[in-house]
Amino acid sequence: MFFWVMTFMEVNAQEGQLLASGMQHFEKEDYKNALLKFNKVIEADKANADAFYMRGRVKQVLEDFHGAMKDFNHAISIDQKVAHYYFDRGNIKYELQDYYGAISDYSQAIALDVTHVDAYFKRGKAKHQLEAYQDAINDCTKILEIHSNNVDAYYLRGILRIEHGQLEQGCLDLSKAGELGDLKAYEVIKERCNSKR
Repeated sequence: MFFWVMTFMEVNAQEGQLLASGMQHFEKEDYKNALLKFNKVIEADKANADAFYMRGRVKQVLEDFHGAMKDFNHAISIDQKVAHYYFDRGNIKYELQDYYGAISDYSQAIALDVTHVDAYFKRGKAKHQLEAYQDAINDCTKILEIHSNNVDAYYLRGILRIEHGQLEQGCLDLSKAGELGDLKAYEVIKERCNSKR
């Protein structure tokens, strides 16, 4: 019994080292070696959700969207309680212009982590694509409740409000985005806010 426990612990330690090494390669943009490490973890443990997720991230960066989707699906089938699994699968769907599917995944990520600012932002962008302006505005407003100086949320909400016919509020949001350092906001203000109505 003791031998089995030691062997199991050694295997887990080795998987952990391989996973950590793969993540280091990923951070250094050495995707070939990252893939090799994640593949080794998966060969040793078919139930390692993080290894499938990270392999999916590599494939996502390499624009193998089909392969990334399969790995994210597999990670989610192992562990349904990790927000970033859904978030990154939503990003693949967004890339593939499956906006309803992306919104569903971003919503699941938010259900698991109500402070997931990136999920609110990307869900707002997907809703924008579907011209669901007020829902997208609400997502930006939620981000600003969590992080009051989120420049991206001000910028997107400004664009959304202008497109939704709320010119003054939209221009004020763009002004705030510019104040926070987003200089392209001032370009939009020149084009959209200063023209004669």
